[in-house]
Amino acid sequence: MWQIVAMARKIAIVEDEAAIRANYADAFEREGYAVEAFEARNDALQAFDVRLPDLVVIDINLKDDVEGGFELCRELRSRSADLPIIFLTARDSEFDAVSGLRLGADDYLTKDISLPHLMARIAALFRRLDAIQQPQSGDGRIVRGDLEIDTDRMTIRWQDQPVSLTLTEFWLVHAMARYPGHVKNRQQLMDAAQAVLDDNTITSHIKRIRRKFVAIDPDFNAIETVYGMGYRWLA
Repeated sequence: MWQIVAMARKIAIVEDEAAIRANYADAFEREGYAVEAFEARNDALQAFDVRLPDLVVIDINLKDDVEGGFELCRELRSRSADLPIIFLTARDSEFDAVSGLRLGADDYLTKDISLPHLMARIAALFRRLDAIQQPQSGDGRIVRGDLEIDTDRMTIRWQDQPVSLTLTEFWLVHAMARYPGHVKNRQQLMDAAQAVLDDNTITSHIKRIRRKFVAIDPDFNAIETVYGMGYRWLA
């Protein structure tokens, strides 16, 4: 009798320190993931030309390429809007975190994060990615004025033009627009995105979402900041 075996998710690690690279690779493999490991941006891009992995974990400093991780993120996001991308780095400044999220990363973590916490963040990204591959039910459409959300296809359109959002950005918009006028606080937005996001990370995602809508419609103002509380989608 033939048995169908599901292919393991493939995680790519781009990290220039060999010991750290090996430690994370071992940890991911213990969780059942397949792993590709690279020490430099060009090596990773050559492999990604053949096939993209299911998720990428990137350091910022890559050998002598001080901003190599940022450049790699920019290139990957241009190739795929929904590829999960996580920065895992020793650089803990708010400026670097905001820069990484602006480039389209789904998460920005520092290397002092525990392995169980890291695995939980990765599992959450994969759960969201799975939503794209679910059979279409035909009733996953939300329309709010110029906004159209298709949860079956994980797409968003504004004024009938597609808005290219990451997985995290998609679920943040969905959470706000589902109930226009209702303020969504940080915890509610985290729950919707199935991720652990601090205030600065959420703020960076919201700013990036706004810019994407404004690129289509310069008069876009549907996302309101309610200071001290959260964000809401205006009816």
